[in-house]
Amino acid sequence: MTDRDWNLVDAFHQHCSETSLLRRWGRTCFARRDLSRLLAHAECWIGLDADEEPVGLVCVGPVSRQEGVVDLGLQVADARQRQGIGTALARHAADAARSRGAHALTAYTDASNIPMLRLLASLGPAVHTRDGTHLDVRIALGETSADSGPP
Repeated sequence: MTDRDWNLVDAFHQHCSETSLLRRWGRTCFARRDLSRLLAHAECWIGLDADEEPVGLVCVGPVSRQEGVVDLGLQVADARQRQGIGTALARHAADAARSRGAHALTAYTDASNIPMLRLLASLGPAVHTRDGTHLDVRIALGETSADSGPP
């Protein structure tokens, strides 16, 4: 994804509830300048359905600044959740990170977000560190994310 994909990113966010936007971005709107900042620090992909409508967004970037460790950011349009889209996007991001030399993927999520925790477990062995009502999840990136079994 690049800045030229703003229209797709904006259309995607129109399919997300304010609650989802608040949970993912910490606010209820995502501006063009936010995309530029995100792209300056992370690799991002937008998932499209068969009609080329945006259904998901995934990013990986060096949030912790630890060598070989990247953070996963993932959001799926509300109506398209629990259809395997997030898993496919997360696996793509993990594979891309691994091919660029990353050995660990981290994600910060609410401890009650069971679907996300299951998705993360499907990517590989995970270590959870509690931070209040959230978990910092660290996943060792092995040979391929497919080694960890089905989603």
